[in-house]
Amino acid sequence: MSMPSALEIARQATLKPITEIADDIGIPPWLIEPHGQHVAKIDLKAIEELKDRPKAKYIVVTAITPTPLGEGKTTTTIGLGQAFAHIGKKATIAIRQASMGPTFGIKGGAAGGGYSQAVPFEILNLHLTGDMHAVTAAHNQLSAMVDNHLYMGNELGLDLNQITWKHVIDVNDRSLRNIVTGLGAAGDGVPRQTGFDITAASEAMAVLALSKDLKDMRARLGRIVVGYTKSGEPVTAEQLKAAGAMAVIMKDALKPNLLQTLENTPVFVHAGPFGNIAHGNSSVVADLIAIHTGEYLVTEAGFGADMGAERFFNIKCRTSGLTPDAAVVVASVRALKSHSGKYKVVAGRPLPEDMLKENPDDVIAGAANLRKQLENMRSFGVEPVVAINSMPGDFESEYKAIHELAASMGIKSAVGTHFANGGRGATEIAEAVAEVASSGKTDFRMLYPSQASLKEKIEAVATKVYGADGVDYAPLADKQLAGYERNGFGNLPVCIAKTQYSLSHDAALKGAPTGFRLPVREARASVGAGFIYLICGDMRTMPGLARNPAAISIDLDDDGNIVGLY
Repeated sequence: MSMPSALEIARQATLKPITEIADDIGIPPWLIEPHGQHVAKIDLKAIEELKDRPKAKYIVVTAITPTPLGEGKTTTTIGLGQAFAHIGKKATIAIRQASMGPTFGIKGGAAGGGYSQAVPFEILNLHLTGDMHAVTAAHNQLSAMVDNHLYMGNELGLDLNQITWKHVIDVNDRSLRNIVTGLGAAGDGVPRQTGFDITAASEAMAVLALSKDLKDMRARLGRIVVGYTKSGEPVTAEQLKAAGAMAVIMKDALKPNLLQTLENTPVFVHAGPFGNIAHGNSSVVADLIAIHTGEYLVTEAGFGADMGAERFFNIKCRTSGLTPDAAVVVASVRALKSHSGKYKVVAGRPLPEDMLKENPDDVIAGAANLRKQLENMRSFGVEPVVAINSMPGDFESEYKAIHELAASMGIKSAVGTHFANGGRGATEIAEAVAEVASSGKTDFRMLYPSQASLKEKIEAVATKVYGADGVDYAPLADKQLAGYERNGFGNLPVCIAKTQYSLSHDAALKGAPTGFRLPVREARASVGAGFIYLICGDMRTMPGLARNPAAISIDLDDDGNIVGLY
């Protein structure tokens, strides 16, 4: 008998009123702003009101380098959060909000899966409380004011060839990547080349995720650099007098959203910064509230540990002041087999037939990636636990190979069947995490100090996390980095935009590659968000649709129910 779809499972759940979920974690009624029966925004006053309560153990869930199919990191995050209740502990979960572009594309939603989901499913994967739309509107308000400034005489001297602020929309549409605006009559604006990114890639989204309060968000929006003059001077949203309007549009979006899992575990779903050119983590404000609501706060970092977790440590923790007590590194048999280099995995297509056969040797051949990601966690002083995400068709001999690798490093590991069995299927992981988080083995440290130069920071990540021999800078990147140092941006952390499918910049290099140098072709400044990001390879910030996107199956049935979401 086949398993019900995620949407069918979600509709069978018995949900509690969101006011009851909030009460269970000690958030009083005057801080709750319900959006229907099962979703609420939490007033930011909760940060101050809850601050004297005990702090939860802070657990970050990350992963080995994934395949294009994903390895169930969100599902594991939610399954682990649910599992704590099964071992007599109280946990809260914090995850990113889904982007509707991937939801209607090929990736699907971001609610978890099987019996480890955040719900209500449809609301979470579509509009939720409108935060995505608020970010879209705020971003495009600034875009409009940039173009209006040009039309009205360009008093600040923006160089049309150095305007970096585009437009955004929460839709996958490759035809919008490069466009020309201002065509038509003289009153239709100044013609120039620009384009669209997806909303999750907006710096305004990264600002939302990293702001600590409303005042901080307003200041960060003002620091956004929209472009440069011919002499290389930055022009900001504050200079354009646009930041105030942006803050007004995003004011309510800064309040985190409270939902629940299928097993009524509280889950904050807030912000959705891109996992390549931004830090790929849920919001600081959600964590500042949730850290005082239970014994454990389980949060997720995007992509593999070399990306999301590295940025969680170097960017998010640097901003929030919170420090982790343990890390969970999710691994799957199929991903480790992929890292053997023997198989090609393509999203939307069945796995290669030979990959589904019992073969622990393939797991061992790809295990170098797991070993490196575990070493990466320890390079930050954080003790990891390996969570083996069980999937149909796995073999015990393959799990044994993973257990033996972890044991050889003195690291705990456990198999989770949380997709099929919910929290009950992740109790062994929860017990291991609880033990490690209380062991005192974690002694968190940043990879680099804020006062290091930008190149020193880039090289620390490239050599210590990716395993590169060094970094090669294109002339443009050299010039840009020098300019950022000159303009006073050198104290910012770095965010390296590269493929998520390899520890290196080259998706074809599987396992734990060595003997390569990281090529940095371009540097960009997200000054408002508070980091410099480096482009290594061809990073798409506006996805396209596949030949058969999920959108073609999404519809309403005769009773008005949504069908086809997954």
